[in-house]
Amino acid sequence: MAEIKDPENTILMELAGGTVIIELLPDVAPKHAERMKELARAGAYDNVVFHRVIDGFMAQTGDVRHGNAEDGFDLRMAGTGASELPNLPAEFSKLPHDRGTLGAARSQNPNSANSQFFISFKDNHFLNGQYTVYGRVISGMEHVDALTRGEPPKNPDRMISVKVAADA
Repeated sequence: MAEIKDPENTILMELAGGTVIIELLPDVAPKHAERMKELARAGAYDNVVFHRVIDGFMAQTGDVRHGNAEDGFDLRMAGTGASELPNLPAEFSKLPHDRGTLGAARSQNPNSANSQFFISFKDNHFLNGQYTVYGRVISGMEHVDALTRGEPPKNPDRMISVKVAADA
């Protein structure tokens, strides 16, 4: 388990295989880091599925409108929703999309990120400067690697719970 240096900016994501610890980067993307903490504290990410898991690329989740496995969900809709909060402006930086980075998912509009995010399975530098990087996995990447693949997966994995470490 990695050492948690800043509990207020660390996310504990519980998956079936174990805990993924994500260090948020509020100095790089303050609005995105704050949004993730806000939604985690509201319980919005709990039981939300990974609706797009592409081998050798990334795992995407965070559709808090259509992706809740407890409420029952329609996989055809997963990935099309967001929270009720306003979209976020892009916070592009020089940080590369390396293995384990957390990126903001969005539509064609760079300022459309909301609640969805992805974790890169490998270095995806072709995304650099086009998607906001706002965190990185510091422990538990093996649990992300073990997620069921598919667009969407037939039996998708889910985030059992997502918490800010300061609150855990």
